[in-house]
Amino acid sequence: MPRKIVVANWKMHGNLATNQQLLQAYLDRLSALKNVEVVVCVPYPYLAQVQSLLQHTAIAWGAQNLSKDVVGAYTGEVSASMLRDFGATHVIIGHSERATAYCESDENIAAKFMQAKAHGLVPILCVGETLIEREAGVMEMVVAKQIDTIINLYGAAVFANTVVSYEPIWAIGTGLAATPDQAQSMHEFIRHRVASHNQEAAASLKILYGGSVNPQNAVQLFNMQDIDGGLIGRCSLSAQEFEGICQAAC
Repeated sequence: MPRKIVVANWKMHGNLATNQQLLQAYLDRLSALKNVEVVVCVPYPYLAQVQSLLQHTAIAWGAQNLSKDVVGAYTGEVSASMLRDFGATHVIIGHSERATAYCESDENIAAKFMQAKAHGLVPILCVGETLIEREAGVMEMVVAKQIDTIINLYGAAVFANTVVSYEPIWAIGTGLAATPDQAQSMHEFIRHRVASHNQEAAASLKILYGGSVNPQNAVQLFNMQDIDGGLIGRCSLSAQEFEGICQAAC
């Protein structure tokens, strides 16, 4: 059985001292877990620190965003090649907290996705619906549009060996996670959506669940057929809770 992936998204948390303590606790607690792939996505200023502390370990690291441009007069932006300079292997694309706050379009997110692919980074593409959209029954239509934008622009083959994270916006940071059946239904829909265009890409695609995952609900979520792991926010800031989630993925 392929290994599941658990990704820590620290969001805008941490400093040099607390980062070192948390990462050391990760290493102490997770070193014995062989059947799960762990990735830590940190704020840009701490990429050098995680590179220093995690190189030659089993834990990979990445960033929480990147520019859609290669190079140029884009003050405040960070390019894919810059992330590679610090050993990053993954990058979160289109997280709803960014898409909402900075009005990122699906096309803009698609361009970032392709920048990651072009530079050998694994994109973790976030998709999901609001509570209003779920209550209206249009959640699959919303997620399909997010997926289809990339397929229509670049083809479904680009989803090979990449990661999609289904994150219902109503569950992020609220303590209210999707039920295992709700999550499984959407994960199955996403996989079939890609497979309808390219079956090989769909077979290698990893689909994570994100949104108020904790050690208790992770067991049921990760047992669902199409859930390949999790994108973890709040609980990734506690080594004990993050360990519990990673154990659920083994």
